[in-house]
Amino acid sequence: MRFEEMKQALIRAAEQAGLKEYEIYYQMDESVSAETLKDEISSFSSSVGGGVNFRCIVDGKMGYASGELMTEEAMEELVSKAISNARCIDNDDEVFIFAGSPAYAKLPERKVELTDANTVRDLALQLQRDTYAQSEKVGDGTQSVALSSVVEIVLYNSNGLSLSNRAGISAAYAAPVCRDGEEAQENFEVGVGATYEELKDLPGKAVQGALDKFGATLVDSGKYDVVFDGSQFRSFLSAFSSAFSAKSAQLGLSRLAGKEGEVIAAPCVTVVDDPMREGSPMQTNFDGEGVATAKKNVIENGVLKTLLYDLTTAKKGGVESTGNAQRGYSSPVVIAPYNFGIQAGSDSREDLFAAIGNGIFINQCKGFHAGANSVTGDFSIESAGFMIRDGKRAEPIKSFTVAGNFFELLKQIDRLGNEIHWGIPGGFTVFGSPDVLVRNASIAGK
Repeated sequence: MRFEEMKQALIRAAEQAGLKEYEIYYQMDESVSAETLKDEISSFSSSVGGGVNFRCIVDGKMGYASGELMTEEAMEELVSKAISNARCIDNDDEVFIFAGSPAYAKLPERKVELTDANTVRDLALQLQRDTYAQSEKVGDGTQSVALSSVVEIVLYNSNGLSLSNRAGISAAYAAPVCRDGEEAQENFEVGVGATYEELKDLPGKAVQGALDKFGATLVDSGKYDVVFDGSQFRSFLSAFSSAFSAKSAQLGLSRLAGKEGEVIAAPCVTVVDDPMREGSPMQTNFDGEGVATAKKNVIENGVLKTLLYDLTTAKKGGVESTGNAQRGYSSPVVIAPYNFGIQAGSDSREDLFAAIGNGIFINQCKGFHAGANSVTGDFSIESAGFMIRDGKRAEPIKSFTVAGNFFELLKQIDRLGNEIHWGIPGGFTVFGSPDVLVRNASIAGK
């Protein structure tokens, strides 16, 4: 069943049920990926999937149901289930089927296509060959992956609002394992692109990162001035992004509750959420409720300007929605950022090293899933990196822990690098950060 046929079937079922306020959200995903091991493809997948979500308001309660079977009978059942689910809701929050924003940003002209399977396979193999060719120390366990995905979204509701978007990303990563005698070191580098020309620097960067770790020693515990690699500091934004959700704040699950308009970070810190960021492969001009999205400073020169709102939390907070409702076809609305990043400063990495003279450069952080508490802001993260001596990167160090509190860490930022390091989007959400200089970070080493 085509979308238009599915939509008409749902409209007929909604009208027969006497519904006045309802919404249809359709999502279709396509993806292809290839993974290598040694000089062969070790796994390959190609998938097409998706479905439809139907929401309706019954006696002031929002019910929804979703499904993947696209038949007229399935559409009728979807409407019936959504009505039944609405009658089970006890929540008294006001709910909405949105009438539409005054205007929507124009999406850039772009051709969004899934990279064909042969190209993805060949790219993964080429990256793997090039990764091995970087050094004789590259050995078994080395992997390369190439992938491509496309998502199509259509939203229609009883107010006549009709919106659609198609976006996609192609990317790859190289994960070399290098050995020197009894010592083994790993590294992981990821890049955005669909062609070898766009990704040709990936193997060299990945292997050099692994080779640089050989001979790493332990560091003494203490307080250090630290430069975080932007590709690692963005993980802090990701781990604590829920603190910026108005829903978390209203539920008492964020230390940012009631802080709008207050200083929460160093004056050099501006955090921007930009759903239409130039260069981003995943752009959207409307959110999961049909509200127009817009670029906004969440933190501006250290001041919390706004939390992130959907329609319900905005009504409760007496403000306008920021257009940050996100969803999948099979999941309820959640509040999430889009291209969420710290604005770059003016310093190169070398400038930051020179600014602290002696300290630590952290270019590996792991364990955020277990070592970060998004409610309290506390973190204790296993890390690795390099000593900084006389303003220069020195010997590698390993197996130390950086600990503290995210909300205090924001206030400890002293200077920022001049290049933002963006990650790979998860849906329409991606995090970015420049290199970050933090004073007096707590390090637990030997």
